[in-house]
Amino acid sequence: MEKNLDHIGKKIFLLYPHSVIRDEMLDLLIMAGFETYTILDEKRAKKFMAKFPGSIMFINIDEGLRECEWEAYVKNLQDDPMTKNSKIGIMSYNQDQGLMKKYLIDMEIPCGYIQLKLGLKESTQIILKALNANEARGKRQCIRADCSDDMHATVNYKIDKEIYNGKILDISSAGISAKFDKLSNQPMTAPPIENVQLKLHGGLVMADMHYIGQRKDNKFVQILLFDSNLSDSNKLVIHRYIKQRLQKYINTLKV
Repeated sequence: MEKNLDHIGKKIFLLYPHSVIRDEMLDLLIMAGFETYTILDEKRAKKFMAKFPGSIMFINIDEGLRECEWEAYVKNLQDDPMTKNSKIGIMSYNQDQGLMKKYLIDMEIPCGYIQLKLGLKESTQIILKALNANEARGKRQCIRADCSDDMHATVNYKIDKEIYNGKILDISSAGISAKFDKLSNQPMTAPPIENVQLKLHGGLVMADMHYIGQRKDNKFVQILLFDSNLSDSNKLVIHRYIKQRLQKYINTLKV
């Protein structure tokens, strides 16, 4: 994921996010195609910003540190050669105009000061505007999450009384790749496979999917794309699973 930031987009970190942001806004950002993570440790957050140059971080200054400490933290990010290319935004319920001026005018943070009292919808729109302005999504259309180590991510479907069972290797809002127990004779020009069942670590999706083909290096690995009739409820299950996989990746990453 880190080879070409212009192509795959930038990592977005939410440091000490409020619960409503962690539980609701994060879903919206991921569904919009932004690779977003939460962090609850400012020291670890700085290490991520150094590891992934050009990343974007929105800091909730209402938690974690005192205001004077947050000011020093942001200045340190701006001055450190390892993190100075990072982009910073501030989130807060504090509506003090002097505080807002300090970050926006004096410290020139590029991703805005989001007043959370505006509400979830308005705050999300402000963040999305900042992310789009910084081309955070890159050229990709959707986020693909690795789930090859999750034995609970499985798929199965039935064609002509023949049942095919597979282990999902990766997933995005567009489709999946999965290793199946046997080869499929499904032609790529065939109609969608109906009622494909995906089990996503506690979540269940029933969807029509298009068979795209096999991987060249392993003919048992099939590529399936979701049909355009995928319901909003199924999309939410898929994106929440992607969110879970992204968060596991960042939680276990050594920096």
